[in-house]
Amino acid sequence: MELSKRQEEIIEIVKANGPITGENIAERLHLTRATLRPDLAILTMAGFLDARPRVGYFYTGKTGNELLTEQVKKLKAHEYQHVPIVVKESASVYDAISTMFLEDVGTLFVIDDKACLAGVLSRKDLLRASIGKQDLNAIPVHIIMTRMPNITVCRKEDPLVDVAQNLINKQIDGIPVVKDTDSGLEVVGRITKTTITKAFVELVLGDHI
Repeated sequence: MELSKRQEEIIEIVKANGPITGENIAERLHLTRATLRPDLAILTMAGFLDARPRVGYFYTGKTGNELLTEQVKKLKAHEYQHVPIVVKESASVYDAISTMFLEDVGTLFVIDDKACLAGVLSRKDLLRASIGKQDLNAIPVHIIMTRMPNITVCRKEDPLVDVAQNLINKQIDGIPVVKDTDSGLEVVGRITKTTITKAFVELVLGDHI
């Protein structure tokens, strides 16, 4: 995040004099405590400063890069997951292509008759099946999908950075967020490369703080 000139001045004052109260910081800047309250809140939430009751503010000693790294590591999958787009095992390849086009997604999750994860369909899977003169209405998706256990999944509390690492390492576009049930893995969300980009942009612009 980019700090204002006043916020940078506050950090320098706390570095040199901390722990220091909000009132003392305001006096040094010739401002009221109320005027400084938003700046102190931002600096504290961002991690540049810490505050202790009846003691005051002190500098954490962390750089902007260190703080950004800490924030990234705190992000969880459920904070950014989107609604999963699913099709049934019995759906045809034609139906799957239509669903992918209408929903504007790059990955479909295939569920069984118990609504649990059975497979994954990528653009490449559907493109490969489309080559040739076969009737796409006659081919069920379970013939061409990637099956369990060869599917990378994540849980809601998994760190988003770990999910991003899997997207890179596996060279895939999307990962299902699943919940363990007696019947199998229930798909409750999806994380995509676009999800990771959105999280990165929000962090850089300070929207997540």
